[in-house]
Amino acid sequence: MICCLNPDCNNPHNPDHKDFCQSCNTPLVPLLRNRFRVTSLLSDEGGFGRTYLSEDTDKLNDLCVVKQLAPKFKGTWSQKKAMELFSEEAKRLQELGEHPQIPTLLAYFEQDNCLYLVQQFINGNNLLQELQIRKNYRDWDIQSILLDILPILKFIHSQGVIHRDIKPENIIRRKVDGRLTLIDFGSSKQFTARVNKKLGTSIGSHGYSAIEQIRDGKAYPASDLFSLGATCFHLLTGVSPFQLWMEHGYSWVKNWQDYLRSPITNELTNIINKLLEINLQNRYHSTDEVIRDLSKQYTHLLAPAKNSFLPTSKPGNFYPPKYLFLRNLLLILTVLVFLGLGEFGYRNFHQLQTAISSRFSKNKMAENSQPVVYQNPQTLDEDVVLRKKITEINKNKKIASVIITPNAKTIASSVNKSLQFWDTATGKEIITLAGHEKNINKLAVTPDGKILVSASDDKTLKIWDLETGKVIHTLIGHSDAVHDLTISKDGKILVSASDDKTLKIWNLKTGELIRSLKGHSDWVRSVDISDDGKTFASGSFDKTIQIWHRDQEQPIHSLTPNYQTVTSLAFSPDGNILASASRDRAIKLWDLKTKKIIHTLPIEHNATSLVFSPNGNFLVSANRNCTNCKLNISYEMKVWNVKSGKKIFTFTGHDKSVHSLAFSADGKTLVSGGDDHQIKVWDFSF
Repeated sequence: MICCLNPDCNNPHNPDHKDFCQSCNTPLVPLLRNRFRVTSLLSDEGGFGRTYLSEDTDKLNDLCVVKQLAPKFKGTWSQKKAMELFSEEAKRLQELGEHPQIPTLLAYFEQDNCLYLVQQFINGNNLLQELQIRKNYRDWDIQSILLDILPILKFIHSQGVIHRDIKPENIIRRKVDGRLTLIDFGSSKQFTARVNKKLGTSIGSHGYSAIEQIRDGKAYPASDLFSLGATCFHLLTGVSPFQLWMEHGYSWVKNWQDYLRSPITNELTNIINKLLEINLQNRYHSTDEVIRDLSKQYTHLLAPAKNSFLPTSKPGNFYPPKYLFLRNLLLILTVLVFLGLGEFGYRNFHQLQTAISSRFSKNKMAENSQPVVYQNPQTLDEDVVLRKKITEINKNKKIASVIITPNAKTIASSVNKSLQFWDTATGKEIITLAGHEKNINKLAVTPDGKILVSASDDKTLKIWDLETGKVIHTLIGHSDAVHDLTISKDGKILVSASDDKTLKIWNLKTGELIRSLKGHSDWVRSVDISDDGKTFASGSFDKTIQIWHRDQEQPIHSLTPNYQTVTSLAFSPDGNILASASRDRAIKLWDLKTKKIIHTLPIEHNATSLVFSPNGNFLVSANRNCTNCKLNISYEMKVWNVKSGKKIFTFTGHDKSVHSLAFSADGKTLVSGGDDHQIKVWDFSF
């Protein structure tokens, strides 16, 4: 196989001896720098480049890993920061790669307007993959991991480097000997007095990163130790610190023991407690302190139980108790030698194969961030309560779309090119994710709350893993801005609508394009799918609504509500009614069996967003600014009785156009967002 190096190629794998990519027609590069043969794609970093598996022809085709930085953000702050991190990673690997448990840099170069970093490949699983296979770690496993990884941290800290992204994905267990390898120095930073006195950009993985690192952009050896404690917690409990961070911020740290699957020793509990101290002053300050506390326990450590590792007949994957007991003894001796001789002992180990695992850096510009403004609940009516107002201080940012996770704990909003996540209860920002090159128009979340999809003016859709914050797939296929999207209730199908006049059906799990649909003669700006996932509707600037069946390439029905552009569509939960809004200042409810209008709901201004309550009894609408009329605009939201077609309540709270509405799964929480840079959280009790 030969791999296409076009970072936007949707299917980069090609048979050998091809000159051009079969997918994008880009000329194929047989050898990077006349040395590295790129054979397959390992991961896509969602706007920052890709990582490939390759062969080093200068070393008898030894496997290696090639990281590519593609110039997708040319001239922007994002590109500058990405290039800086990329260069820093190469420098760190060159400085630290002499350690036998840190990747060795093979090459760093520029070719065809892309930067490349090449490292050795290691055959092994990272600790997150190992957790998914093993399911269960006991306290002695964690002690062994700590004794293996702490000397590596001591080495990098002695070189004045802070890793800043310790987590299970960045620790690989080598199959050849079972030793751990620390990878991914893309976030590492030189620890100097100048750095400590200056606020910087917070880099790391939320949930694993210490509060001083995320809040202030500062990093110390103790910051890495917090991340190590969070890693131990993840392995012991199977619970992702990132997920807990999304829901609770740092409060989960105080009761981390509540998540344990099985008891652990008091000694290890005390160690993890001190690793996870939120207050920097109360935390371990050096690896030596942790190692000394661990060494006290090993005087009475017993061999692991026989079922502590899954049995296997293949060598190198997992190890029998006898091997582990001997390995633990060796670790104790190694640690004692390391404490006494420093890094000298490690320099005598032979250099082994190492690895790199790519990641999506979650960059949050701490120097530009502003505090979130929120207020106490305000009662508007017995059926509607304004619970929280979240205000984005930067007035240059617009909120085009808001969603709320099914459990109602987290709100996601599109703010220009970025995704921002907010704690519903406190109104505080949790994290900002970047990846799109242009403004994001629409967001949607799967019913299980694990996957989020974003649609953008950059002609792409991105599928995000909400547990890791990483881009799983970038969907490329539209030739113009993507304005709307919808996800089937079973979470398998995604439908997108674009200014290229088409709709596209995608496999949400694989990111593969299933079908491209052509039925409109102008921009397609709205789409929704019925709960059974078989029927969906689209609205266009061609002033029509098209009804589609998932398995057919042509519309099965065409509706013409009026002679105005269709701006919003929504299916009722039972799939029997379609609500449509268009620029005639009216909302129509359609009976999908008869294709007739049931009710016409008069509104004073053009509606921008429609959403049914989960029980299907009510429809909520929001309006936009009327730019070509002299009306006195009131930015209202209205609640309609679906059965009678009567307006039963009007409520206000925004100062400008409201672009997006979303319900929680239980129908008790409604969120709204718009041009006034505000997100409103409403208690809805109709």
